[in-house]
Amino acid sequence: MPGELLTVPDVMERLKLSRSAVYNLIRSRHLPSLTIGRTRRIPARSLNDYIRRHLEEAA
Repeated sequence: MPGELLTVPDVMERLKLSRSAVYNLIRSRHLPSLTIGRTRRIPARSLNDYIRRHLEEAA
């Protein structure tokens, strides 16, 4: 789905990381996000880009 927004728990599950690790990625701007009301959302495209960058760095 274009423009899909993920929750922090969604990202935690996909990356197998803790809540604090995901928030550290957001705080350090390695994983772009937006706030809607009081909730944090991560565009699926941002997560895919983050994964792709790390795969390229590991190669």
